[in-house]
Amino acid sequence: MITPPDRTPLPREFFDRPVLEVAPDLLGRTLVRTTPDGPIAVRLTEVEAYDGPNDPGSHAYRGRTARNDVMFGPPGHVYVYFTYGMWFCMNLVCGPEGRASAVLLRAGEVLEGAELARKRRLSARNDKELAKGPARLATALGVDRALDGTDACDPGETPLRMLTGTPVPSDQVLNGPRTGVAGEGGVRPWRYWVANDPTVSPYRAHAPRRRSS
Repeated sequence: MITPPDRTPLPREFFDRPVLEVAPDLLGRTLVRTTPDGPIAVRLTEVEAYDGPNDPGSHAYRGRTARNDVMFGPPGHVYVYFTYGMWFCMNLVCGPEGRASAVLLRAGEVLEGAELARKRRLSARNDKELAKGPARLATALGVDRALDGTDACDPGETPLRMLTGTPVPSDQVLNGPRTGVAGEGGVRPWRYWVANDPTVSPYRAHAPRRRSS
């Protein structure tokens, strides 16, 4: 018999730890997006850690800006950014306030609300692709900059909430280089994923963007 995932909200203390502890521990946890049309629940299967001032791959490496301000706030809040002029991606802030570390949510399995996710992800060939990649995950959940700063630990009604879910055993967690990160930051093995899970996105090394002639 399969044990259903734990629906208890994750406490703020869960996120008030070093980002390299939080990131693998998020695998198997449940992210719930509440919308006027109903909830969408996603089991996290792939994440990446970003360690603020110690990490050249982090948005906070060079300090605080209007864009990354949420990263410097309390742990357990959602940091949403816009990338390539097309897509949104979401992160969960970790560590003590002012430290600016965060975990990028890269992929997940839609457990609930798949019909709502399909309406947002019309190009998905099957349900395994609905949230297979950070931009796809955000799109499936209807996440944009309006949700930047949301408290995912808030016990009340909130549009995004992290639940305990069913943590993945450590022997089923793999790690390797982060996807698409350039330079020194690209070799750090801070991407974590569930072994053999079909919703995990493929690894891609950084490729410099070509300038138009």
